[in-house]
Amino acid sequence: MHLPRPRTTTAALTQATAVMLLAALGLLGVGAGPAAADGDASWAVSTASNDFGSGRQNYWYTLNPGGRLEDGLLVVNHGTAPLHLAVYAADGFTKEGRLDLVTKDAKSTRVGAWVHTDRPDVTVRPGESLEVPFTVTLPDNAAPGEYMGGIVTQAGEAGGVNAGRRLGIRIRLRVGGSLKPSLSAENLHVRYSGTPNPFGKGDATVTYTIHNTGNAILTARQAVSVSGPFGRLRVGAGQIDDSPQLLPGDTWKVSVPVHGVTPALRLTGTVTLIPLLTDAAGSVAPLAGVETTTHAWTTPWALLLFLVVLCGLVVAGLTSRRRRRQAKLREDARVQKADEQAHISHSALPEASATRTTHGS
Repeated sequence: MHLPRPRTTTAALTQATAVMLLAALGLLGVGAGPAAADGDASWAVSTASNDFGSGRQNYWYTLNPGGRLEDGLLVVNHGTAPLHLAVYAADGFTKEGRLDLVTKDAKSTRVGAWVHTDRPDVTVRPGESLEVPFTVTLPDNAAPGEYMGGIVTQAGEAGGVNAGRRLGIRIRLRVGGSLKPSLSAENLHVRYSGTPNPFGKGDATVTYTIHNTGNAILTARQAVSVSGPFGRLRVGAGQIDDSPQLLPGDTWKVSVPVHGVTPALRLTGTVTLIPLLTDAAGSVAPLAGVETTTHAWTTPWALLLFLVVLCGLVVAGLTSRRRRRQAKLREDARVQKADEQAHISHSALPEASATRTTHGS
């Protein structure tokens, strides 16, 4: 097979400049930082202009099982020395919410196994560009759904300032068949932080894991709230950023603070996820939301302590009042008894005097 001759025309140099702009906008730099063009590299990559269009920021295909298509990758050398690069396809994965591609020595089983370049490496002379054709061939048993991968160029370990550096472009592939987008909120927990004010409100923290349980690449729009019994005293968490794109099977851990929560003994945490599906044109379609709830018991210790103190004061007041009343009753009884005794003594005095007078006569 004869390799295509490098293009050295002015148009090629103009295209190289455009390539750098495209790289800054949307290409996948597969080096120290995934999903960003590497500005320190002496070369750039872009999609080839063909029947699929021109100026594409990445590759996006829909292909049925057993299908096949051809496309190309453009490599431009901006350096002053010949550049030797390995070229290969790789499966995609997410790391801390950002897309990356597996390394050359890792085994790919999806996009990286279905995409084949027509050569394993290329050499591009300074200031020139070279197109690398590749094919996408799906096995007959390819499962329906969406897959993410990429095609990568990598400098050798002895490549000077480019040593080991990788630059690539994403490949998003939708295999024909039933598309089943689905998200779930798992491991949902509510933790409440009280307040020293017995009549005040505290803060709650809702934690959960978003799990892409379907076969489509999705972003999750989120809403979180906390409420008391029977849905009363409901408080929302406010605006929450959408999750990053999640590949099928991916998970994403989330922790959301909710302020101004009343300690209503039994709290209900509610998480609503709306799957966002992006099509090849870049349009985002919100799908039917899924709601998940969990419950947590909260003890309003400050309020309970206040009530205990209040009850103690009430009991002490009632006890003191009862004791004063009993003391008054005893005092009244004593006074009444003393009055009765005094009355009896006063009534007996005339009889005694009369008796003495009669006896004297």
